[in-house]
Amino acid sequence: MEALRRIACLIYPNVMSLDVTGPLQVFASANVERLRQGLPALYELSLIGSTEDPVATSAGLRMCVDQMWRQVDPAQLDTLLVPGGQGVDVQCQDADLLDWLRNAEPKVRRLGSVCSGALILAAAGVLDGRMATTHWADVDELRDSHPAVRVQADRLHTYDPRNQDGDAHVFTSAGVTAGIDLALALVEADLGRATALAVARRLVMFLRRPGGQTQFSALLTPEPSRVPRLAALLDWLPAHLGDDLSLEVLAEQARLAPRTLSRVFVQELGMGPGRYVERLRLEAARALLQDAQASISTVARLTGFGHPENLRRTFHKYLSVSPQEYAERFG
Repeated sequence: MEALRRIACLIYPNVMSLDVTGPLQVFASANVERLRQGLPALYELSLIGSTEDPVATSAGLRMCVDQMWRQVDPAQLDTLLVPGGQGVDVQCQDADLLDWLRNAEPKVRRLGSVCSGALILAAAGVLDGRMATTHWADVDELRDSHPAVRVQADRLHTYDPRNQDGDAHVFTSAGVTAGIDLALALVEADLGRATALAVARRLVMFLRRPGGQTQFSALLTPEPSRVPRLAALLDWLPAHLGDDLSLEVLAEQARLAPRTLSRVFVQELGMGPGRYVERLRLEAARALLQDAQASISTVARLTGFGHPENLRRTFHKYLSVSPQEYAERFG
């Protein structure tokens, strides 16, 4: 009989509870599926922390520590997961924890992070030279603070058992529920597609979600103080998405020459006016589809795309899903 594989998840004050419970539930459900098939459980789940005291998550829920990480022999772990949450910054300053993670990396079969837990692994140096992702809101911090990390902003996770488009040993996942996607991929590698699919069905999840994490983030209008020369124009745009928003029209509204406007957009927003308008229209279309307020053809017209095919191409360009798929999943 195959030995139990120990899956350990680090917990700490102000950890995101779903970053811990989501992935662990996938492994627990895989055990249930095996028991239904008359097979023994494969995974042993445990929570490790810096003390034996219960740990308060960012939601206020308390989790019990099974073992202090200082007492854990990493060689006895199959998979070690590092979740994210509001307490990440404190953990990134814990030299003892970072040393322990560096020591654990070559000893565990798999080392991964969920959400902003990637910042802890990066602080420990184990992501240097490796592909990594994190929650879309933390991508810039990961990229700026750890230039040796190959940041992939629009990935749900970077695990690949074949070591081709990702890493089978050290890997990361994006925001919150992407940790469930990661755990499903780990179960599929361990137990095959049929078991992973059974778990996904049981949890009412995609086995592999189409698209990346940009489909869950929003293009927010920046604070006026950050874009003083564009503030009035950016405030005007959302109410006129169905109008002609050519460069000349925008320049006239902003009272700037077209070339000047293009330069200011790049300087203050990091993109040209055409791309900004396209992204703004996309966000408006997403909101309408999520609220089921109109048909796809009506959404295309109201948001300035005109024809549904233009809307479809833009959805695939930025979100890797069709408007129909998006509406079915989020509407």
